[in-house]
Amino acid sequence: MKKRTRREFLAWAGAGAAWLAAGPKNTKIQAASSFPAALSNLGLASYTTRELSLDDTLTWAKRLGLTHVCLKDFHLPMNATAAQFEEVKKKFTGAGLDFYAVGVVYMRSEAETDAAFVYARNAGVRLIIGVPNHELLDLVERKIKETGIRLAIHNHGPTDKLYPTCASAFQKVENRDPGLGLCIDIGHSFRAGEDPAEAFRAFGSRILDVHMKDVDADGVAGTTVEMGRGRIDHAALLRAIARSDFRGVISFEYEKDGDNPIPGLAESVGYYRGLLSGIRS
Repeated sequence: MKKRTRREFLAWAGAGAAWLAAGPKNTKIQAASSFPAALSNLGLASYTTRELSLDDTLTWAKRLGLTHVCLKDFHLPMNATAAQFEEVKKKFTGAGLDFYAVGVVYMRSEAETDAAFVYARNAGVRLIIGVPNHELLDLVERKIKETGIRLAIHNHGPTDKLYPTCASAFQKVENRDPGLGLCIDIGHSFRAGEDPAEAFRAFGSRILDVHMKDVDADGVAGTTVEMGRGRIDHAALLRAIARSDFRGVISFEYEKDGDNPIPGLAESVGYYRGLLSGIRS
């Protein structure tokens, strides 16, 4: 893996800090004209803000220029009432944010699979980030065709017996309906010995969603850190995405500091923006 030089790091970090200092007024200009299309759809996986309210989650997503949000059931319970679903959707509309997905949703039985698609339909989203048991994939595929709601299988690293890597998930979906694809969690991929950039080049045709983060080590010991402080070569990954036809969402999932995630999330978003500036130059 290429070692970052101090000059590169300072350039990226400086550009990121400048973007954050400028605030959300620059968001539309940056997204519309400066960044490759495949890199411009930025979102938030709300596991990041699991200890914050939905209102705070939407406020900070907008403040950081993240235009799409995937909700975990902390913020919208699976058994929510019709009134609760409508309230959440109104909050997204009021904030001008795209409620595009729910998850991660686990599916260990036919009943849980049915419930996942009912949940997504009631929420009005177009994508489920999910972990279905292998024996349920035929049912999942049928549900995708029936509902038009896509499902992206999320890999969970070296301790995950179902889908430790993007490659292991790809093997299960490559000959199935294109609505059954992958959510590559780059941190878990790296911890399982998979290079995220290489994975995107190999399996990008089936990748529907990206969980963007950094980790401090490979293997089981690896944990989430602020982007740029860990081991992942984000420059290589972003170049791989930019050269692809990816049209999904790149969602930041900052798992560290559950009770106070915003400083680390903001640092990660700033690093990402600065890194794009470095890539373009």
